[in-house]
Amino acid sequence: MKALLIELFDKYYKDVYTYLYGLSHDASLSEDLTQEVFLEVIKSIASFRGDSDIKTWLFSIARHRWYAYLRGKSRQIDADSIHDLHDANFINLSMDPFPSQLEEAIQVVVSEEPELTKQVFKMRLDGYSYFEIAAKHGISESSARVIFFRLKAKIKKFLEKEGF
Repeated sequence: MKALLIELFDKYYKDVYTYLYGLSHDASLSEDLTQEVFLEVIKSIASFRGDSDIKTWLFSIARHRWYAYLRGKSRQIDADSIHDLHDANFINLSMDPFPSQLEEAIQVVVSEEPELTKQVFKMRLDGYSYFEIAAKHGISESSARVIFFRLKAKIKKFLEKEGF
């Protein structure tokens, strides 16, 4: 078990840190949250069922650590970072700090998109790099970035129009 945990740490520490840094833009906070993620991994590795990729599971834990930090810091959400603050499946949007209307609004926008856009969006929220997304879908990294950016902008515009 110890060897598995060491392997996970060595393989994914930088990815988790980079993901959290992308959310927080704060090196110290990212380091603290990354340590919390791996402490949670130690506590819950036995419950990992393997229903998803291990990296997806790690990034899910990272997202939940980020949510906990935000809940402790503030109840107000910046629309620019909404893509980083919710699960790709929108399961946790009904939990604090997200109102249910926000969940519905985001689902409306995403549901109208082509399948490729939905997949790029979901993978990015799961913490995959643009390189990994591009490789999986046979597109360029730039295309993956553009697809994600356009959907993010579309969601932001829709949320602003709806008064969020």
